[in-house]
Amino acid sequence: MNDDAQASPRPRPEGVDDDATVLAVGRLTHALETVNRARGYLYGFHELTGRADNELDDVVQRFRDAGHDEFADKIERELLGRNVIDNRWTFQIVDDYETGYYALFTELEQKARDEFCGGVRHLREAEMKRDRRTPGLPGHELKPDRDHPK
Repeated sequence: MNDDAQASPRPRPEGVDDDATVLAVGRLTHALETVNRARGYLYGFHELTGRADNELDDVVQRFRDAGHDEFADKIERELLGRNVIDNRWTFQIVDDYETGYYALFTELEQKARDEFCGGVRHLREAEMKRDRRTPGLPGHELKPDRDHPK
């Protein structure tokens, strides 16, 4: 395995020589990674809200069984199946997020990588790995040893 201190696990493509641009693309990718975490929370919100709404069937029945039909009716009429925000259930919020904000964010991040970094993913991180590792030390290898997976 080449352990050259100047080598990088993902060398810059030819013509990519501007550190500021590589850093900007790296920050955009990092922002997209943050958005992906937020997206996971949004899906969690969607799933948990739906689960809670489904549990209301049992709640309504339990209030009826306990002799509280009027309160059961109120839950069934006013809360069960209610929009969570402005005429939307959570699946509609997720759909709007996916086709609007998220789609544009991922499109622009891909465009930046393609246009400014030759399509290479995590180029900035690869250079950080090159700069922060100690060549020759175990655990500081430049690339995975494909012949001997661990």
